[in-house]
Amino acid sequence: MDVRSYLKISVAVAVATIVLKAGAWWLTGSVGLLSDALESLVNLAGAMFALMMVTLAAQPPDLDHPYGHHKAEYFSSGFEGVLILVAALAIIWAAVDRLLNPQPIEQVGIGLLLSVVSTVMNGVLAWAMLRKSREHRSMALEADARHLFTDVWTTVGVVGGIAAVVATGWLWLDPVIAIAVALNILRESFSLVRRSVDGLMDQAVEPETREAIDKVLEQFRQEATIRFDHVATRRAGQRRFVDLHMHMPPSWSLRRAAAVRTSVEQALMSAVPGLRATIQLLPMDVEVHFGDEKDLL
Repeated sequence: MDVRSYLKISVAVAVATIVLKAGAWWLTGSVGLLSDALESLVNLAGAMFALMMVTLAAQPPDLDHPYGHHKAEYFSSGFEGVLILVAALAIIWAAVDRLLNPQPIEQVGIGLLLSVVSTVMNGVLAWAMLRKSREHRSMALEADARHLFTDVWTTVGVVGGIAAVVATGWLWLDPVIAIAVALNILRESFSLVRRSVDGLMDQAVEPETREAIDKVLEQFRQEATIRFDHVATRRAGQRRFVDLHMHMPPSWSLRRAAAVRTSVEQALMSAVPGLRATIQLLPMDVEVHFGDEKDLL
């Protein structure tokens, strides 16, 4: 399945978990389960927005966007981070009110069963989505997967809290654990927003990707009397880019230099799927110093 198919499944699972968790909250009256149900609403909104952004990112380049629409996925990640933040604040608000006005928890068995079923669904889907996101380097899919994992841990904490309330009779444990869960959700929110901002600011490629690029360039250094410098990389959604200078002997013809450049480009794109390479040809005795005043002339 492709990325969009996983996100469509995520939307369907989000609807199912909303029904299950809302039913669990209605049966028990637990503010912890209410917080869990609220986060599932956020899951639904996040999955739908992620599906929109992935669809946009898959659009081919056009006149207004000659480099494509790949960065749209970063908006999805940032949006999910903001949604998680809002959900966490709503959970804290409800938990504080319940802390000040404790209420007994009812029909615990059925409520917990519904919550556990929804958690298993989310956990299996999140694991599959995270694996797929690494395969396709999809930020939107990864953000949705991590959001689902947050939901899983939220439910685990809530279920544990309710079990503790039943065992001890301390009603204040339910809202306190709900607040603790909300604080954990806030941490995940900040992480998603930060990664989204990093992506929009043209962050360099991953260390393993840069290592693969350097390995290819080193092979060509050994095979021909050429050298490379000013290697700069960036990533935009699923796409990776590298810009560099290739210095060749002044005696080479343009045809020969172009042929070697083509070989380098093909080798780079074979080593890093989805990579786009831009190589500028320069004679061996010509240097370019970025940042010098003469570069602005």
